[in-house]
Amino acid sequence: MTMFVTQTKNILPCLLSGFILFYFSGCGYHFRTTGEPQGIDMQSIAVPMVTSTSSHLGFEGDFTKLIREEFVTHAKIPVVSRDKASAILIGKVKDIRTEVTSYYLTKTEVEDEEVNYEVTRTRRLRVRLNARLVDGKTGKVIWNDNDMRESATFTVSEDPLATSYNKKKALREIARRFGERVYMKTMERF
Repeated sequence: MTMFVTQTKNILPCLLSGFILFYFSGCGYHFRTTGEPQGIDMQSIAVPMVTSTSSHLGFEGDFTKLIREEFVTHAKIPVVSRDKASAILIGKVKDIRTEVTSYYLTKTEVEDEEVNYEVTRTRRLRVRLNARLVDGKTGKVIWNDNDMRESATFTVSEDPLATSYNKKKALREIARRFGERVYMKTMERF
């Protein structure tokens, strides 16, 4: 029993010394203040209007607004106009597609014959975005992602206004997710 106590007394200082050495040497990872850019010197950011090559138009304002909101609510750097920004976030929607995800069959009588029609119940909206962050003074690309993809499903209604509203809601959800991803690429890099 005395031998076990002696060995334990000798091991404890070694373990404690090892732990202290490991703790202070670290692995290079460290916590930082949330909302401050990591790995780049950026005092301000501009988020100009998102452009689009898609035939679906009119959503660019919502996209831009939701991406800006991500920076305004989470970043500790100001969102300013393009000519005053130390970094500029440029977004371009490359493609928007919709595809049927579910439908139901309805029977209708046409000229004394029963005919089945497929009626769309839900659709999936797929959006591809090209985004890049450039230095406001030099124009040098800080990061670039040519193929960001997001999708969301929306309900199709017999009322075209309800369907249009549901599609806009799905687009806003996609824009919000793009905003989160772009924010993470810009601010949470390590």
